[in-house]
Amino acid sequence: MSHPHAAPPVLDRIRVGSAPDSWGVWFPDDDQQVPWQRFLDEVATAGYEWIELGPYGYLPTDPAVLHDEIARRSLKVSAGTIFTSMHHGPSVWDKTWAHVSEVATLTQAMGAGHLVVIPSFWRDDKTAEEIEPRELTVEQWKHLTTGMERLGKRVRDEFGLDIVVHPHADTHIDTEEHVERFLDVTDSDLVNLCLDTGHYAYCGGDSVKLIRTYGERIGYLHLKQVDPDILSEVVAKGTPFGPAVQQGVMCEPPLGVPALPPVLEAAQELNVDLFAIVEQDMYPCPPDQPFPIAERTRRFLRSCGA
Repeated sequence: MSHPHAAPPVLDRIRVGSAPDSWGVWFPDDDQQVPWQRFLDEVATAGYEWIELGPYGYLPTDPAVLHDEIARRSLKVSAGTIFTSMHHGPSVWDKTWAHVSEVATLTQAMGAGHLVVIPSFWRDDKTAEEIEPRELTVEQWKHLTTGMERLGKRVRDEFGLDIVVHPHADTHIDTEEHVERFLDVTDSDLVNLCLDTGHYAYCGGDSVKLIRTYGERIGYLHLKQVDPDILSEVVAKGTPFGPAVQQGVMCEPPLGVPALPPVLEAAQELNVDLFAIVEQDMYPCPPDQPFPIAERTRRFLRSCGA
């Protein structure tokens, strides 16, 4: 039996960071969001060393300017983020690649190694209208998986970056069934996963089980928790993701699920260096809300050994 005051495990393979998302940033430019300078000041003061770029265009896109801004605050970039709709097939490739190459250029210039890939939503985030069927056809699944492999290969060949696909609420890669189906038919040399613990719990999945079962496919982590009471209401009412976030479905750890210590320990057991980027969806939020939460979250993760 462990002693109640036993030291936390040493999670020396886990590199903790945060992201503009934890400051309520979802868009490149939005008057409900804090200015980028404030995000950088506060994320550094809160004790994080690593950040993501967030929506392309929120942080400066001139590599020299951004490099100076992050270096001055002793920050480093772990990843950029891209949005894709690969299930539409080859017709969307050129438009996708134009967006990807822009983000990848900045990501590479910042010395980061990953691109987080978010699949497109089947439901409109603002109106809740279903813009596409929730389930893909066999052909669309094929487009999705082969498109992601093509993307992974080209991003690596041209930019030296690894893509990590982010299962996400209200997208076609969300539930355990969909995530496993995606992993089972994609090449682990080209495509791995950004496991977002909050989104996976939101969609009914078990992060620890996924890490234990598909460990070699876990390339990156987003640390997030859901409030189980709000989630059960969201599920019962079929509330879309955007309004669910406004109701506070994504909550500050350790107040929600999944418990993060078992997730972090399972990740540590993979014995590979992994980024674990805190992402607490809070759009929109009052400008003074994110910083104290970010500080408490960093303190909590330290108490877990990370």
